[in-house]
Amino acid sequence: MPKPRILVFAPLAGTDQMMSELAAHGYDVVLGEPRWQQPGRAQASEIAAAARDAVALMGTSIRATPISREVIEASPHLRTVTKYSVGVDDVDVAAATERGILVCHGPTEDNCFAVAENTIALMLALLKKIRRRDADVRAGQWREERHAATFLGARVSDGYPGITVGLVGLGRIGTRVSQLLAPWRLRVIAYDPYVPPISFMLAGVERVDYETLLRRSDVISFHATLSDETRMMFGAREISLTKPGTIVINTARGKMIDEGAVAAALREGRLGGAAIDAFEEEPLPMNSPLRAIGDTLILSPHATAKTDTIELRAGAEWAGRSVHDALSGRVPDNVYNKDAIALWKKRFGGVDLSKS
Repeated sequence: MPKPRILVFAPLAGTDQMMSELAAHGYDVVLGEPRWQQPGRAQASEIAAAARDAVALMGTSIRATPISREVIEASPHLRTVTKYSVGVDDVDVAAATERGILVCHGPTEDNCFAVAENTIALMLALLKKIRRRDADVRAGQWREERHAATFLGARVSDGYPGITVGLVGLGRIGTRVSQLLAPWRLRVIAYDPYVPPISFMLAGVERVDYETLLRRSDVISFHATLSDETRMMFGAREISLTKPGTIVINTARGKMIDEGAVAAALREGRLGGAAIDAFEEEPLPMNSPLRAIGDTLILSPHATAKTDTIELRAGAEWAGRSVHDALSGRVPDNVYNKDAIALWKKRFGGVDLSKS
């Protein structure tokens, strides 16, 4: 009888031990091809063919050739699609849920908190005009009026109220951002219709609707997952509702904001600044209008989760445990599409494919 096959569609360096442990449980661990990271119909068909006999798919991000409905429908014995990272926008979650296939992910502390820390760094760089000051000193200029920066927190001496930071999304990353902002004595508001009121209260964050957040915030920072609801949720109409000079930060997913509208608003001075780490198309095309914007825009190569320590290794180790649980007939502890659990239990619950 052939071993249950696990297809690692996007391998990650430094995870050999995790894969060896899966092999020790009796699984056939097969690595995907590097070319699958390049977009193309041929690659999608190749992944579907490779996944046909798989009981589990796992890996890091593969946005160039996503785990599509075609791949999922080609895998009749598939139990789980498991990501090492937080985002699952490169997996057709709806197709998986329809078939009782669990989509699992890795919202680890190192990943989520690194994004939060980078968000604060980008926010401060824009509010304190770090790029502009640096460029002017290098050009021989000194202490100009344009170097005046924003004071963040409330002041007792003159009653200055401090700025308002609006968080779109109050999950792990958004909550951590609010924690890091707490010592600054500024106001934090957030929009997240999927988080209970108690979470806002515990975070010390005011709960508001999206339009109120747009109107009141001096800084708007996006921390939501990409879905039909959040896709292009910040464009020309939303920009028109913001205060003049508002700063926008996107360390979530590129397709949540309209890059053309943001570029136009920066050129016109309608927005005071922006920092973008995730883009509609990656790598950022050379002809993107964002490249022509000056020091009011900070561009980052989708790297806010990247650190000099373990990066996604903790997520990969979690993924290994998750896959073993799913193949042993147990529901993993990192299921993203919880609506699929009931059907998954009917199909696979209690059926152990491992040898240990």
